Amino acid sequence: MTIRPYCTADIDAVLRLFYETVHTVAAADYTGAQLRAWATGCEDPAAWNASLLAQHALVAVEQGEIIGFGDAAPQPDGGLIDRLYVHRAHQRRGVASTLLAQLEASLPPGPVTVFASKTARPFFEHHGYRVVRENIVERRGERLLNYCMRRHAPATTPQF
Repeated sequence: MTIRPYCTADIDAVLRLFYETVHTVAAADYTGAQLRAWATGCEDPAAWNASLLAQHALVAVEQGEIIGFGDAAPQPDGGLIDRLYVHRAHQRRGVASTLLAQLEASLPPGPVTVFASKTARPFFEHHGYRVVRENIVERRGERLLNYCMRRHAPATTPQF
């Protein structure tokens, strides 16, 4: 597996991976109507591309195929992990952990925030994130529960 910066040529594969991951991996935690509202399959490629290019976006590639992607952005008090998705066939193989580590490393010192789905919550808890609050997102008339989670930067030990 190779991690590299996202580029415009990746948009079709990223959107396909996003749709398939939402509709398979998250299917146990959300209703069909919620999944269709979250990932319609008609996402605007230009808007997604612009958003990914505006942030620190990475893709995980294996045998020429994108198997995961994520992006992060600095915030006034640390950073935000915006998106993190891994193809259903590559779950639990370290892809998300590797992407997360590189995304976190790109952020300034301070706490890191993520809005995690019910499906992703255990993954982020495993990586030291804690729930700050439940959050309801409304998309296309559907209400989806997610969690505002935060990981505080590890305390540094002074070097003498």
